[in-house]
Amino acid sequence: MKHLEYIDKSLDKALNQAIDNLEIEKENLLYTKEEIRGGLFKGNNIKIKVYKIEDILDFCINYLQNLISNLGLEVKFEKKIRTNEIFIKMFSNNNSVLIGKNGEMLKSLQNILRQVIKKQSNLNIKVILDVENYKDKQKYYIEKLAKKVAKEVQKTNMAIELDNMNSYERRIVHNILSNFNGIKTESTGQEPNRHVVIKPNK
Repeated sequence: MKHLEYIDKSLDKALNQAIDNLEIEKENLLYTKEEIRGGLFKGNNIKIKVYKIEDILDFCINYLQNLISNLGLEVKFEKKIRTNEIFIKMFSNNNSVLIGKNGEMLKSLQNILRQVIKKQSNLNIKVILDVENYKDKQKYYIEKLAKKVAKEVQKTNMAIELDNMNSYERRIVHNILSNFNGIKTESTGQEPNRHVVIKPNK
């Protein structure tokens, strides 16, 4: 993956070198660092590997393009960067294949991409993939379900367990019910059988 290396006495000095050289804002670059020990009577230096987030985004698009074309699909991309997070929306001639059953294919593509970035750069960057508006629809459905169940808990004063969910889906439930009157939520169980319990806030 495309990157540049800088060495200086401190992290700030090395980063300032990179910012001046690349002529970009600090928030638009990512880096890893390591300490280089000096010899006898010599101080230590800091070595950084600097990555422009736009270059990482381009890497993601190229990687996905090659991976998905091997599945015999044609795909187009919408992309954006927000606070060092990469968002990629895909549109293909067979969206159901990219999504997979219960979103498992989409989740796998996202995990593979994050692992490849980690292996090539040692960066833990958040990459979020979507296919058309699948995640928006999924979020709407989960929020609607959570509020419906929460009202039932209010009425009966009894806890209700939801079906097993992944961490993204559980977070949707926790967020939408965080200010729901008289209700609290908690995650329980072990992956892949972890789920949310909606209960009265006594």
